[in-house]
Amino acid sequence: MAGNFRMSAKTFYGLEPVLAQELRNLGAGRVEEGPRIVSFDGDLGFLYKANLCLRTALRVLRPIKTFQVYHVKDLYDQVYVLDWPSYFDSDKTFAIDTTMNSRVFNNSMFVSQKAKDAIVDKFRSVERKRPNVNSQNPDIRINIHLFKNTCTVSLDSSGESLHQRGYRIATNIAPINEVLAAGMLLLSRWDGQSDFLDPMCGSGTILIEAAMIACNVPANINRERFSFLDWKDFDKELYEKIRSASLKKIRPFEHKIIGYDKAPSAIRKAQENVDKANLSEFIELARKDFFRTEKPVESLLHMVFNPPYGERLTIDADLFYEKIGDTLKQGYPGTNAWFLTSNMEALKRVGLKPTRRIKLFNAKLESRLVHYEMYEGSRKKNKTE
Repeated sequence: MAGNFRMSAKTFYGLEPVLAQELRNLGAGRVEEGPRIVSFDGDLGFLYKANLCLRTALRVLRPIKTFQVYHVKDLYDQVYVLDWPSYFDSDKTFAIDTTMNSRVFNNSMFVSQKAKDAIVDKFRSVERKRPNVNSQNPDIRINIHLFKNTCTVSLDSSGESLHQRGYRIATNIAPINEVLAAGMLLLSRWDGQSDFLDPMCGSGTILIEAAMIACNVPANINRERFSFLDWKDFDKELYEKIRSASLKKIRPFEHKIIGYDKAPSAIRKAQENVDKANLSEFIELARKDFFRTEKPVESLLHMVFNPPYGERLTIDADLFYEKIGDTLKQGYPGTNAWFLTSNMEALKRVGLKPTRRIKLFNAKLESRLVHYEMYEGSRKKNKTE
């Protein structure tokens, strides 16, 4: 893996441009967006940096072979021919993840099984011993992507999904994914240059991601495991150098990050997660009902939140969203308010015209990230000043 090579980072629908910009900011070359994936060039050190620092990536893949498949034998032979003992040792466990839209196969488990057979047989041929499969917690993850007749085999450098930051030890009924939370914040252009509020903070994910962006804390600095740590060519000295350089880029934050929730259990869980993330000096938590609050600061306020949709938490959605609009209008002048919802009918009850609507998915729920710009005084007055 000397020199630059091609890599791919997976993400959620709608976050591809955000991830592409993150990669450019980190110094990636030849950045190209695709559906739920962004491809780029970099060296081994950049692969380490991407895993540590990317906020909107789910996995970072290192493709090692692309070939055409017309029969089952083609798959087995092409996977077998790879020099697997040069990538990892036989005492490591491995698992294969397959995604496919194939003309040859109709069962991803069958593809994974055939690829597993080829890898095991190669190790037996070369070393007279074989690695074991561990589908739950493997040392090595291998990704197979089949589209029509084209198959790409990649090493998954991340292992577990990168949304598993390592700070969330307590959750509520409907926690938001960390990568989605970071994507919402970056789409809202949160940059840490104002005060911030999540008025329905739940277990604190949006608050923590907001603080990490504001302070430029590497997204996955709290993670203990990446799959590349078990690659045969893992360069510990280079990794520690990259990690140290990333930590040196942490910056001070001079504003407030505030979280409300009316449930005491949510505040307790949020505090546990904030403490685990080592961000308690930047985040203030309070048990409050958003609908009974007013703007907590006089300066510009940036607000991002994930209200209930009426899916997993039972609410009167029409009334709830009407109260969101009333609270914003009456108590939050000088606020950039953003929130995510899948309840398009209830959204109409907010009674405000959004300046932006961005299509995203929260798990399988098609949603909209909406932006309301709450002016100081009337909008007409602000336009004429």
